[in-house]
Amino acid sequence: MATRQILDRIGDKWSLYIVALLANGPRRFSELKRGIDGISQRMLTLTLRGLERDGLITRTLYPTIPPRVDYALTELGSKLLQPVMALVNWANEHQTAIAAANQRFDDKTEPDQVMVQGVVYERR
Repeated sequence: MATRQILDRIGDKWSLYIVALLANGPRRFSELKRGIDGISQRMLTLTLRGLERDGLITRTLYPTIPPRVDYALTELGSKLLQPVMALVNWANEHQTAIAAANQRFDDKTEPDQVMVQGVVYERR
């Protein structure tokens, strides 16, 4: 598997959140959904399948009524925790500085320009 494909998986919008949430042990689907603001049920399902396919998490189905499914990090997934948590901690530490940089950048936008989702466009 190419390095690019691996980085695409672990660097996507949701995988890092899931790996970080599983750091303290197995979680049920509903716990993961509640822990990740803005993720849809479909996207959570697709991301979990991808992480399982790549050997980073396991899915355990318990034959109860209603059925219970737990997700947990594999040994390989646990080895990903150190760099993931370093990135999460870096983002937490620097969120104020990044917000200030965003504001400075936005304030510099010329009057004949408009910014949409961080991209500057010329007004016509």
